[in-house]
Amino acid sequence: MKNYLFIFAVAIGFAQPPANPAESALESTQTLDSLVSQSLVAKLPLTNIGPSVMSGRVTDLDVNPNTPHEFYVGYASGGLWYTNNNGTTFSPVMDNSPTQNIGDIAVHWPSHTIYVGTGENNSSRSSYAGIGILKSTDKGASWQHIGLADSHHIGKIEINPNDPNEVIVGVTGHLYSSDSTRGIYKTTDGGVSWIQTLSLEDPVGIIEISVAPDNFGVQYAAAWEKERKAWDFEGSGTGSGIYKSTDAGATWQRISSENSGFPQGEGVGRIGLAAYDTKTIYAIVDNQDRRPSERKAVSSLTKQDFETMSLEGFFAVDKKLLSKFLKDNNFPKEHTAESIRDAVRDGKVKPSDLALYLSNANNDLFDTPVVGAQVFRSNDGGRTWTQTHDGYLDDLYYSYGYYFGMIHVTPTDADRIYIYGVPLLTSTDGGQEFSSIDAPNAHVDHHALWINPSNPEHLINGNDGGVNISYDGGQNWIKNNQPSVGQFYTVYADQQSPYHVYGGLQDNGVWEAPHTSRENVAWQQYGHNNWTNIMGGDGMQIQVDQNHTDIVYTGYQFGNYFRINRETNQRIYIQPKHKLGEAPLRFNWQTPILLSPHNNDILYLGSNKLHRSLNRGDDWNTISEDLTSGAKEGNVPYGTLTAIDESRFQFGQLVVGSDDGHIHVSTDSGSTWQRTSDDLPQQLWVSRVQFSKHFPSRVYATLNGYRWDNFTPYLYVSDDLGQSWRSLAQGLPLSPINVIREDHTNADILYVGTDNGLFVTIDRGLSWQMFDKDFPRVAVHDLFIQERDNDLLIGTHGRSIYKLELEAVQSLNNLVLRPVAVVAPEPIKHVKNWGRKYRVWSEAVSPDFSWIFYAAKPVHGTWQLMSDQDVIVYEEDIELATGLQTIPYDLNLIQEQIKKYNRRHKTKLEAADDGKTYLPKGSYTLLWNDSKISTLTIE
Repeated sequence: MKNYLFIFAVAIGFAQPPANPAESALESTQTLDSLVSQSLVAKLPLTNIGPSVMSGRVTDLDVNPNTPHEFYVGYASGGLWYTNNNGTTFSPVMDNSPTQNIGDIAVHWPSHTIYVGTGENNSSRSSYAGIGILKSTDKGASWQHIGLADSHHIGKIEINPNDPNEVIVGVTGHLYSSDSTRGIYKTTDGGVSWIQTLSLEDPVGIIEISVAPDNFGVQYAAAWEKERKAWDFEGSGTGSGIYKSTDAGATWQRISSENSGFPQGEGVGRIGLAAYDTKTIYAIVDNQDRRPSERKAVSSLTKQDFETMSLEGFFAVDKKLLSKFLKDNNFPKEHTAESIRDAVRDGKVKPSDLALYLSNANNDLFDTPVVGAQVFRSNDGGRTWTQTHDGYLDDLYYSYGYYFGMIHVTPTDADRIYIYGVPLLTSTDGGQEFSSIDAPNAHVDHHALWINPSNPEHLINGNDGGVNISYDGGQNWIKNNQPSVGQFYTVYADQQSPYHVYGGLQDNGVWEAPHTSRENVAWQQYGHNNWTNIMGGDGMQIQVDQNHTDIVYTGYQFGNYFRINRETNQRIYIQPKHKLGEAPLRFNWQTPILLSPHNNDILYLGSNKLHRSLNRGDDWNTISEDLTSGAKEGNVPYGTLTAIDESRFQFGQLVVGSDDGHIHVSTDSGSTWQRTSDDLPQQLWVSRVQFSKHFPSRVYATLNGYRWDNFTPYLYVSDDLGQSWRSLAQGLPLSPINVIREDHTNADILYVGTDNGLFVTIDRGLSWQMFDKDFPRVAVHDLFIQERDNDLLIGTHGRSIYKLELEAVQSLNNLVLRPVAVVAPEPIKHVKNWGRKYRVWSEAVSPDFSWIFYAAKPVHGTWQLMSDQDVIVYEEDIELATGLQTIPYDLNLIQEQIKKYNRRHKTKLEAADDGKTYLPKGSYTLLWNDSKISTLTIE
C-alpha cells in the first residue's frame, strides 16, 4: 500500500497546470478595456528612454511593390510599424490594439487592407501568444478582431491579390499545450466567417503557406510537428510535411510522400517554402536527424568522445592526448592525465564525467550534431523533390532551426534564392552553391526578407536586430533602427549621478546609458550613441557595485556571468562549477544573481543550488542542496533557480524560487532551508520572490504559467516568511505575472508587470490600476525602482525601457480624498531664454512643464494661476477625466493681464521673441473654480 500511495503522490505533484480555455483570450481583452476605463493612472504618461539603436526581433515585412519606400514591419512582441519614407522613420499603428504580439502580416495594397496574425510563430522561449486575426481598413487607425481567437500563434497569411476579402491563414497553434485549432482556414468575406479547410492532428500545425505568384489557386503549405515544454523542445516529427491545394485553399493533399524524394521520418522539422510559379517551388527543411559518425585520425579529443567511451576505450587513450584535452578545456590544474586515470581506475570518476564537466547548455545549441538545414527543389509542382546541394550547410541553423525556416526565390529568376538562419545566404545557381551576404551592420538571426519584383538588387531584411535595406543584392546594407522595440529581459539602475540604466536584451546583449538619455538621431552626426553595449549574447541580469560603479556583474544565457571592470576593461568569468564526478549544475536561461545589500563584495548566484561568493565571484561556496524537484528528461535545463532576494533588514535572510514551483526561505545564511510553497499552486514558474522594504517578515511571490499556456495571474504575499500566503491577484486581468516591486515610500503601493502591461495598487491589492497613456499592451519583464531619484524603470519585452516619476502615484492616497487636486510641483528654475529664438527660422525655447491633476470623476472647470499680488496671470477651461492626467502649461501670462500685472507688481515685463510673456520669479497660487488647490514657485 505504501508504494501505491507514493506513486499517487508523485503523480499529483507533477500534474500539469491546465491551459486556459478558448474563450479566455477575448475575455482578458474585455477585462483590460474595463480596467483602463476605471483606472486612476490610465492617463498618466510614461516616458520611453530607448534604446532604438538595438532593435527587437522582426517576424515579418510587407512592402508596397509599386512604391517600395512604403512598408510595414511586424515585430515579435513590439507591434506593427509603418514607414512611408523608406525606413527613415516609423510610426506604430497597433498601439490601439489588444496585443503587440505578431506572427505574420499581410497587406492588400490596392485597398490598403491590413491583416495581422497575432502570436509569434518562431516558437522561442518568449514567443508570446496572440488573440487570432486583427484587421484594419484605415491604415491602423482602428482594428477589428475577426476570429481564430484560440489559435495563439499564426504561421502565415495570404491574401488573394484580386480580392482582399479572400484570405488563407495557417495556424501554428498553441506553443505549450494541446489544442484543436491547428490547420488552415479560409474566408471569402473578409473574416466575417471562416472555414477550416485542413485540420491537422495535434501537435502538428501550419507554419508556412506559399502561393504561386501567377495563380492564387495553386498554394503550398508546410505542416510542422513540434512540442515544447519548459524542460524539452521536440521540434520535428512524422507530421511535418508539405501540402498542396489547386483550388485556392479549399482542399489540400499531402505531397511530401515517401516516394517524392522529400525527407521523411521523426527528424523532419520546420519547413520553409517559396513558389516561383505553379511548377517550380523550393523548400528548406530543418533536419533534426543525427549525422552519421565520421571516422577520422585522432589528433585531439572532444567532449563528445567521452560521452559514450568505455573503460577499455578510455585506458587506450594516449596520455599526451588526454593532457592536451584537459589543458585545452581549462580543467583545474590538479586534474592531470595521471590523476584522472587513477580516479577512473578507482571508480571515483567515469569517462563520461569528463564530458559532463564541460556540459554547457549554451554550447549544446551549437555542438549537437544534427543534419541541419537542407534545400530541396521541385520542378513538377511538388510531385518530386531533389536536394539542391551536396554536403551540409554548416553553421546556418546549428541545432535550432525551429527559430528560422524561411526560403525566398527572386520573382524574376528561378535560380536566385535566399536562405537564412544565423547568417543570410544567397545562391545564383538554384541552391547548388551558397555565399554569405551578411554585413557588419546587419544583425544575425534572420526572419524576414522582401525582394523587389521590379529590381531584384533591392532587398529588405528583418532580423533579431531590426531592419536592414540593400540596393546591391546584399553587398552593402543600410540599418533602419528608428523604433524603440527592444526586447528586454531585465532592467537595473546604479547610484551614479545622473544614474545609469542597464538592461539585458534578447539576443542583443547588455546595454547601458544615463537615465537622462533621449532618443535622437543627432548621435549619427557626432558618432556615439547614448547607449553603450557592454556584453553580447542574450543579455541577462545586471548588478552594479554601488560603491564602485565601474564594477558590473552581468552575462548571457544559461548562467555565463562575468565581473566587468569598465575602467580597465577587465572581464573575469565567474560561473560556479561542479566538481569532477558530481552531477553538473543546472542553470536557467535567465540565471538569477544578486549583490548583497549589506556588503557589495558578497554575490549570490543560483543554479539548481544557491551559491555565495565573499570575494566578488572569485570563489564560491554552495550554501544549499538542490532546491528544486530535480532535473527532468529533456534538452532544456530545468529544475533551476529563477529568483533570489535578501532582506534589507537582516543579512543572510534569503528567499529563492525555482522554475518548477518551489519557494525556499533561509534565516541563517543558507545553513538551513524551509520550503514554503506547498500550499501554493504547484509546478508553476516562480518569476519573482521579493522581501518587503518595510516589514522584515513580509515576502511577495509571483508564479507564472506562461510555459503551460496558463495565463492566470498568480500573486501572493506572506507576513510570516512564507508560512502562510494570501492572494493579491483579485482584479488583475488574465495575463501571466513576471515581476512585482514594492514601493519604497509606502508599503501599500505595489507595481506589477505582466505579459500584457503595467499595473499598480495603492491599497495592497484591493484594487488595481492599469497604465495606458503612451504605453501599449506589451509584456513587462522587469521593474526597478531607483529610490534616490524616485523613478520606476520598466523593462518591456518589445518596446524597450520606460521611466515613470513616482511622486504622482505616491500622492494618490491623499489626492483621492478630494474631488479635484493637483500633485504639488517642484520649484521651477527661471530661465531667461524662455521664448527666445536663436535664429529667425528656429523654434523658440519653451518651458517643459505640466500640471498633474487628479479628478475623482469626469468634470469640467477652470484653472487659474494667481500671483502673490492677486493678479490672475493665466486661466484655462478644461475637461478632466477620472484619475491622474497631465495638463501642459508653458508658463506664459495671458495677454490681457500683463498691464495689470505690471501695475500691481511695479515692473515692466517684456515679450519674448515668440511674442509670449513668461512668468518672472515668484510664488503663484493655483485655483480650481476659484478655490486654492496648490502653489507654484519659480526661483
